[in-house]
Amino acid sequence: MTTRQELEARLAAVLRPEQFKDYGPNGLQVEGRASVRRVVSGVTASMAFIDAALADGADALLVHHGLFWRGQDGRLTGWLGERVRRLMRADVSLFAYHLPLDAHAELGNNAQLGRRLGLEADARFGEQQLGFIGPAAARHSLAALVAGVQALAPARAPTVVPGDGRALARIAWCTGGAQGYFEDAIAAGADAFVTGEISEPQAHLARETGVAFIAAGHHATECFGAPALAAAVCAELGLEHRFIEIPNPA
Repeated sequence: MTTRQELEARLAAVLRPEQFKDYGPNGLQVEGRASVRRVVSGVTASMAFIDAALADGADALLVHHGLFWRGQDGRLTGWLGERVRRLMRADVSLFAYHLPLDAHAELGNNAQLGRRLGLEADARFGEQQLGFIGPAAARHSLAALVAGVQALAPARAPTVVPGDGRALARIAWCTGGAQGYFEDAIAAGADAFVTGEISEPQAHLARETGVAFIAAGHHATECFGAPALAAAVCAELGLEHRFIEIPNPA
């Protein structure tokens, strides 16, 4: 068992959230009980996840997507009020880390996705250096890369714009809604780019530049950072941890 303050301090020491300009607050978003024994991690602080974590006996929740985003007015009404109400009634804390969790070199979403695809970054690119890029392994044909992406979320077929069929020497990736980083990935020398989502312009850019674009799913690419971070920190602090997956087709 540890204190909420000790858990918060350790998470901040690992992720250094003060170094990032983000869409919403990173760190403690809902303050619960002072002592923490069990942490439940997940991707998004949805009602389904909150209910599952409370049923699992959580003292604190750790997620990638928290409660507050750009454009919200902050009033605790409707769905947002109900999520907060559930947590406060249970006296359970919510910690959320967005860009800091994408960027962490070992525990972050990008690092964890790269590990599962057999990729290791040797450089960064894009706004706040969130994108990862590194050499392709010998086995990384486009078909093999797509198969590896598909294996991460078997129920969801990735969207693939194959480019010009070139051999893959360097592969770039950035999890979640990072389709806007595609031009930065091309400029960084990528032959293929893996992210979560695709918007209308990226298909044309892939065809015109020859660089392959793979959209694997926002949720599917961001299932790995929160449990990796929670497992590491809980091991250090002697806490129980469980990851609860709430499926999302996005």
